[in-house]
Amino acid sequence: MKRNILLLISTVFILFSCSSNTEEVPQSVNITLKFTHNWNGTPVTASDFNTIKFTNKNGEKISIERLRYVVSNITILPVDLSNTSLADGVLGFGVTRNFINLKEKEGLSLETFAFTGIKKIGFRFGFSDFENNDGIYQDLNSANFNVPAMLGGGYHYMQFDGKYLDTNNQEQPFNYHAIRAIDKTVTPNITKDTSFRVDLGEVNITGDAEIEIKMNIAQWFENPNTWDLNKLNTVLMPNYNAQLLISENGKSVFSLGKVTYK
Repeated sequence: MKRNILLLISTVFILFSCSSNTEEVPQSVNITLKFTHNWNGTPVTASDFNTIKFTNKNGEKISIERLRYVVSNITILPVDLSNTSLADGVLGFGVTRNFINLKEKEGLSLETFAFTGIKKIGFRFGFSDFENNDGIYQDLNSANFNVPAMLGGGYHYMQFDGKYLDTNNQEQPFNYHAIRAIDKTVTPNITKDTSFRVDLGEVNITGDAEIEIKMNIAQWFENPNTWDLNKLNTVLMPNYNAQLLISENGKSVFSLGKVTYK
């Protein structure tokens, strides 16, 4: 019921913002959001897992064993609403969140809808603090995507795991996990919402379409912070500063891909 109310409110806002020109009445169309993954342009799928075959900016050779993450408050909004609270995910249009699990090929395609016209597409990586509450998403509970209470509770934003070759050319694990940052070295503990808004740019939607959302996995290790896996590899969840760095690097990870009309 809550979701239906949000969709209705979003629809009213969108219709209200449209031109009064009756010759250009927006039409509702079906949209497929397709999440793809690459390493600096080379496609990455589950078939590429568990093999040392990628090299990060710091020069470490790595493998990928798991990559799963959540995006929330997906919005497809008119340009003139893109700087309002709507674009920050207070009210979404079409869908509210998506859990992507590359290894299991889950969440790679998401069906929603939108109105025709020039729209801005975006989402939030992870959950805002308002939505990041313990136990409320049953699918994420079943996937063991929860964060322990001692680390602030709520949910992961991402679990990215694999192996890297250390300075002795030996395989070592890394657990590049993104959560709400918590500093437990002070009392009371300091927490910081490290989720962030991703704005993919404008699309002129003219009919039923598939819209590609690309993740460049390599960017998690390089922009703006060059990541040294020999120093930051495991136990990153309780590391307040590491979580800030992860959040900064994530802001260049996603981009708009191909738009294909059906």
